[in-house]
Amino acid sequence: MNAPATPARPIAVVTGASSGIGAATARTLAAQGYEVICAARREERLREIADEIGGHVQVCDVTDEASVQALAAAAGPRVELLVNNAGGALGLAPVEDADLDNWQQMYDMNVLGAARVTRALTPALLAAEGGRGQVVFVTSVAADGGYEGGAGYCGAKAAERAMTQAMRLEMYDRPLRVVEIAPGMVRTDFSLVRFDGDQERADKVYQGVEGVLTAEDVASCIGFVASLPAHVNIDRMVVRPRVQPAAHKILRAEE
Repeated sequence: MNAPATPARPIAVVTGASSGIGAATARTLAAQGYEVICAARREERLREIADEIGGHVQVCDVTDEASVQALAAAAGPRVELLVNNAGGALGLAPVEDADLDNWQQMYDMNVLGAARVTRALTPALLAAEGGRGQVVFVTSVAADGGYEGGAGYCGAKAAERAMTQAMRLEMYDRPLRVVEIAPGMVRTDFSLVRFDGDQERADKVYQGVEGVLTAEDVASCIGFVASLPAHVNIDRMVVRPRVQPAAHKILRAEE
C-alpha cells in the first residue's frame, strides 16, 4: 500500500524579497508553511533568502512586462497569496525642484509595477484552493497625505492605495481578498535607497527615535492577515511605532 501523498504547500509570491520587509515576509510565510517564490532584481541576495527558507528564486523587475510574465509562469496556475512589496522612494526634493525621472521611477515601481504583477497573477489567485486567494499591497502612511519633499512618493503610494480600494470593490463577488498594509517608520534600507546610498543622511532619519519598527514587525502583520479564514478580509492595517502617532509627528530624544 502506498503512503498518502504529502499535501502540497500553499504558494506565496513576494516581490521585493531580496531585503527589508520583503525578505522578512518571505521568512515569516515560510515559517507558516507557505512555499515561497522570492522575486526581486538582485539574484545573489535572493538566492541567500531562498536557500535559507527552502524557497524559490525568480529574478523579476516589476517594471518590465516580460519579466512579470516569467514570474507568473514560474508561480504556476494556483497561487494563494501575492505580496506586492516591491517599490520605494527616491529623493526628497520639493516640487519646484522635482526630479521627474525619480517621480517616473517611483510610479513605475510602486503603482504600475504592483498593477502589472497583480494583473498577471490574478487568474492563479482566483484558482486558489478553498477560495483562499489573497493579494496584499504594502503601501505606506505616506498615502495619507503629503509632506515636504514627499510629493512624488506620497502621490505614488496614494495611487497604490486607490488601486486596492478599486480592486476590492471589483472582486467582491469573486474569491479574492484584497488587503493593504500601511507601515509607518521602519528601519530598513528604505532611506539609504531614497538618498542614493548616503548612509549619513539615511541615519539622520532615525536619529533619536526609539522603538522604530523593524521589517519583522511588518512581516508579522502580513503573516497575520495571511493566516485568517477565507471569509475574513483586513481592508487596511496601519502599523506605526508608538512614538509616531502621525506620519509627520515623531518623538525624538533630545540630543
